Amino acid sequence: MPVRSVKNQRKPRSDALRNRELLLAAAKAVFSAGGPDASLEAVARRADVGIGTLYRHFPTREALYEAVYRHEVEQLGELAEELKSEASPVEALRRWLRSNVEFVATKKGMSAALALAAQTNSELMAFSYDRLTRAVGALLDRAVAAGDIRGDVGPEDLLRALIGMCYLHDQPGWQTSVVRLLDVFVDGLRIQPGASKEPVRPSRG
Repeated sequence: MPVRSVKNQRKPRSDALRNRELLLAAAKAVFSAGGPDASLEAVARRADVGIGTLYRHFPTREALYEAVYRHEVEQLGELAEELKSEASPVEALRRWLRSNVEFVATKKGMSAALALAAQTNSELMAFSYDRLTRAVGALLDRAVAAGDIRGDVGPEDLLRALIGMCYLHDQPGWQTSVVRLLDVFVDGLRIQPGASKEPVRPSRG
C-alpha cells in the first residue's frame, strides 16, 4: 500500500480557502435574514459557488452553523486586538460592543440550530464565552486604567447587559434600538467630572 509523502499532503489551495470564506460570509447574511430554515442553496448562490462546493466544506447544515459561529467569535476577538490601538479607550469599547449586535443578529437567525449544537458540543459554548470575555476584558481594563470608565464593572457584566438588550428586542429595526441603548449604557459607565478615578475591580466571586 503506497505511503503518501509529505509533498503529497498538500495544504488547502488558495481557491478552496477563498470559497470557504465566501461561504461563511454568505451563510452569515442568509441565516441572519432567513433564520435557521433558510436554504443552503441560497447560501451557495450568494457565495457564487455550486452546492457541491458547499457540501465539500460543510457536510451538514449543523457543521455550517458551527463554522459561522466560530468564525464570528474569532473575528470579534481579532477586532478587540485591533481596537486596543484606538486613541480613545471608551470609543474602542463602544465600537466592539456595537459589533456584537451584528453577531447576535446572526445567532438569532441560527438560534434553533445553535441550541441543538450546544446540547452535543459544550466546547463550542465554552470557547465562545471565554474568547468574548477575554476580548471585552482587555478593552475594559484599558478604559479603566485610563480613568475613563468606572472600575466596579467586569467583562461578564458587559456581556450580560449586551445579551439582555439584544434578546429583549425582537421587533423589526431592533438592532438600531439596541445600538442606541448601548450608547446610553456606555455613557453611563463613564466617570463623571470630579468623581474619583481610582480603579476598583469588581469581585469575581
